[in-house]
Amino acid sequence: MSQHPTKNDLPEKTRNPIQDLLHARLADAIDLATQIKQAHWTVKGPHFYSLHKMFDDIHEDVQEYVDDIAERAIQLGGQTAGTARAVAKATSLPEYPLTASTGKDHVAAVSTALAAFGKNVRAAIDQADELKDRDTADLFTGVSRGVDKWLWMVEAHLEK
Repeated sequence: MSQHPTKNDLPEKTRNPIQDLLHARLADAIDLATQIKQAHWTVKGPHFYSLHKMFDDIHEDVQEYVDDIAERAIQLGGQTAGTARAVAKATSLPEYPLTASTGKDHVAAVSTALAAFGKNVRAAIDQADELKDRDTADLFTGVSRGVDKWLWMVEAHLEK
């Protein structure tokens, strides 16, 4: 699986499954970023500005997760697959409802996407730990904290 030589001391038998794990979460992260941008572009309603701004802020953080995950795969001698076609084939996130337009619709859709991504990232922490790759587990732990923060903020808009 390793595509690039590296002197990283993680054994190849560890790096290969870690790279698979990173690729799966990379696809999810890129998909999440596009879903958040969809919400940002199309939200309407009385809370337009605050949601539009919040979705843009979330997107900015998710783009950092994308970069961190992709760079970790490369650091371990792997390759990335971040094109739209590759991501569409590999993502495990639910499809974003393209008919969403109201703030309530987008808040529901974004919270669903964030929750699904957060669940996958928490599983990735455990998998990286089992493979004894503490650096990748730490990377995913940081992503998990950020996603949980955004999920909390988005879900606050669901309160009546």
